[in-house]
Amino acid sequence: MSLCRHQRPARRSRPGFEPVSGRDLNVAGDIGPSPAGQWARLIPGLGHINTFLEWFGDLAIFSWHSLRAAVTPPFEFRELFRQLDEIGSMSLPLVAAAGAAIGAVLSLEARYSLTRFGAKSMLPAAIVYSVIHETGPIITGLIVSGRVGAGIGAELASMKVTEQIDAIEASAVNPYKLLVVTRILACILMLPLLTLAADFCGVLAGWITQAIAEPLSLQQFINSAFKGTTLNDFLPPTFKTAVFGLIIGLISCFQGMRTQGGAVGVGRAATSSVVLSSLFVILADVVLVKFILIFFP
Repeated sequence: MSLCRHQRPARRSRPGFEPVSGRDLNVAGDIGPSPAGQWARLIPGLGHINTFLEWFGDLAIFSWHSLRAAVTPPFEFRELFRQLDEIGSMSLPLVAAAGAAIGAVLSLEARYSLTRFGAKSMLPAAIVYSVIHETGPIITGLIVSGRVGAGIGAELASMKVTEQIDAIEASAVNPYKLLVVTRILACILMLPLLTLAADFCGVLAGWITQAIAEPLSLQQFINSAFKGTTLNDFLPPTFKTAVFGLIIGLISCFQGMRTQGGAVGVGRAATSSVVLSSLFVILADVVLVKFILIFFP
């Protein structure tokens, strides 16, 4: 009873004042907002800029660990072959269908446009150059980023939240070597091959569409389309998709390996893998097109 009688009631803060524990300390140790808090209040977008720069810093560190794991033995060839099959053969039907659809649409649109200007004889060359130079590579990159990017991001994110990656590390296996490097290499190797399939289906569908509107043999179509062309017209656009594969594999693995938050985090990782890889594929295409025009005129 005596203890209860001598206890003082908790002091209430006066209106307009905050308790010291709820406020920041500045550099000098005085009560007041910290410099970081002051700048965040003065510049509303500073927090987003910091998050943006931190993401790129983490991506650079992740890339360095992946590169170091890629050049040091032992190598996981069995997992690499499994990923080649998963990324290549499983994506082939989607890529072929998308390439055929693009070729048919280009044939219809180009026929209408070229006929208006009296250049209908240039239709085969217009279809082939459009498909091989730009449409085939970028469509392949976006299709693979949608299918493979989501799959890699969701798979690695699920392994992360269920602590399977921690179990791999506890088994003295490098998760970068087993899970990351194999997927990135598979994307790099399979993107050019998938691009060739998309180009072939696009050109074939363009010829079929042209032949339905106006009888034209396949030999005449090919002779007219490939007249005066060289390897420089086809090899650089095809092999630039290897860079697309690097982007898709790296970003998807990175987003999956840094997942937090259970099932919600898995969904966010899959979504961000698709969105970011597609965005960076488009941005890389702009740079690579300029690079090809300079060095392969």
